[in-house]
Amino acid sequence: MSKLFNMTITKTQIIEAIQAIPKEEFTDIDEVINEIILLEKIQRGLKDVEEGRVLSEEELDKLMEQW
Repeated sequence: MSKLFNMTITKTQIIEAIQAIPKEEFTDIDEVINEIILLEKIQRGLKDVEEGRVLSEEELDKLMEQW
């Protein structure tokens, strides 16, 4: 199976994420960390999709009914 997405966060992606934060929001290191965490979560989700670890809407509805 060919890789559709690069599944690791690169240094370049981290730098781009930091540079995309508006200066007025760049006053807190927590904002920077949150951006990096979000990027990691997106990458993990894309990997899950590529590897078939997804649920259909119907499967999700059934799971939610059990809550």
